Amino acid sequence: MTDYLTTKELAALLRIKERKVYDLAASGSVPCSKAMGKLLFPKRAVEAWLARESFGLDQTAGEPLPNVLLGSHDPLLEWALRESRAGIASYVDGSSDGLARFGRREGLAAGLHLYDAARDAWNLPAVERRFSAMPVVLMEWAKRQRGLILSHDVAEDVTGIADLKGKRVAARQDESGAQALFTHLLAQAGIDQTMIEVTPPARSETDAALLVLEGRASVAFGLKALAAQYRLPFLPIVEERFDLLIDRRAYFEPPMQMFLAFCRSDRLSARAQDLGGYDLAQFGRVHFNGA
Repeated sequence: MTDYLTTKELAALLRIKERKVYDLAASGSVPCSKAMGKLLFPKRAVEAWLARESFGLDQTAGEPLPNVLLGSHDPLLEWALRESRAGIASYVDGSSDGLARFGRREGLAAGLHLYDAARDAWNLPAVERRFSAMPVVLMEWAKRQRGLILSHDVAEDVTGIADLKGKRVAARQDESGAQALFTHLLAQAGIDQTMIEVTPPARSETDAALLVLEGRASVAFGLKALAAQYRLPFLPIVEERFDLLIDRRAYFEPPMQMFLAFCRSDRLSARAQDLGGYDLAQFGRVHFNGA
């Protein structure tokens, strides 16, 4: 069966003991299947796993992940992490940063809102490119209203992306999903980056909105929830899907289960309604289930 490797063959390939191969299989770290009581490892999936180097081949592969949520910032998610008391910390510095750190096993989940223009899809293409043969789950958390948060003095002048020429815009870091989408929309509207003035990067949704509130920017490409919180004019542009990419083993561990249980509660629904700009109707829908 040339399409599959035996335990012995995989051990020889990885230069580790067969016992370690069994440990990797038991933890879900390496793609495998079972037939007639024997473990078999799909050769193509193993090759993809090795190429991505996402979960490594060293002694850390089977170790528990840090209780840290990576990726994109979201004010409702930030609140839910605190209120759930699930013991999950956060390190949020953009969707792309979260994907990279998740691949290096620096956290148990990553929040994502990455738009793929070629496929007109959220998050799935980016996950498939890196984690198609990995034990991960891509689960919908919420849909969010994103658009232009405006200062009061430009609100009447801005009716869309095309009106941003000459305006001072709150920039986001390159690793953020918001900045990637904003760059795409600017190009669609025929606006070159040189036609707008930008601030130093704001590294969270809240920081971007505060730049407008404090008069240091005229516009931010941000969330409706924060525009409402700071009583700033808001022009809706897109409804985006915010997903959680979760390590499958960590998904079933107490911290993540406690957090997800809180996310199903009436308290979270009430908070989302108070903030505005969120749609939780499809919370928990699985968009991808890795090998």
